[in-house]
Amino acid sequence: MICSKCGADSVKSVKFCTNCGNPLPQTAENQPDHETHTEQAEGNQNRIGFSERINDPAFASYLRQTTAWSFIFAGILAVVVIVGFFIYGETSSEMDNPQALYIGLGIGGMFLTIALLSTISRARVKQWDGVVIDKKIERKTRRNKDSDGQYHVERYKLYTVVFKTNQGKILEKGVEDDDTVFNYFEIGDQVRQHKGLGTLEKYDKSRDSIIFCNACSTLNDINDDKCYRCSCPLLK
Repeated sequence: MICSKCGADSVKSVKFCTNCGNPLPQTAENQPDHETHTEQAEGNQNRIGFSERINDPAFASYLRQTTAWSFIFAGILAVVVIVGFFIYGETSSEMDNPQALYIGLGIGGMFLTIALLSTISRARVKQWDGVVIDKKIERKTRRNKDSDGQYHVERYKLYTVVFKTNQGKILEKGVEDDDTVFNYFEIGDQVRQHKGLGTLEKYDKSRDSIIFCNACSTLNDINDDKCYRCSCPLLK
């Protein structure tokens, strides 16, 4: 199925473009009948308030698994690099061991450090409540260096949503060349940042047709009960 926004091709079963998150047109067999549509509309009116589903054990399990897989992946990369440099030191005339091994240990340690910092960063995300106070679109440029050493100018749009916490702190969340999150929030929306998670929950979701998974940030249909990617409950 071709996305009308970015032109990417997605499989027929998905409801949103896997490239940009734009809602995709549904085939006739997937369209709800009138009775189902009425029930869904009535259900939307009840989606006001911060969800109690945040207490579901699935979220704690997701965070544990994310941490575990971060270290597993980093550990695999570290072992591959260390072994690779050791073999290089044994077989190459350009570098001998233990110099090659030390370089491998340094790079392997870097992968493990990145995993550790990522885990610490998630753990430092605290819960807060706030409100959307501004939205802005900025046209920006930056210089990039290509593989031939030549610089070229890249133009992009930065879509930013500005929040003010109940403690008075101003926070901004910006995304380049993608207005999905920008359009999801409106000025005046009450929001909540849940501890350890990366996506904000809206207080009033009664008019929404989409919802972000607060665990993995995947875009879902508002009528779905669980995230199709990580199976965590959708907070509605």
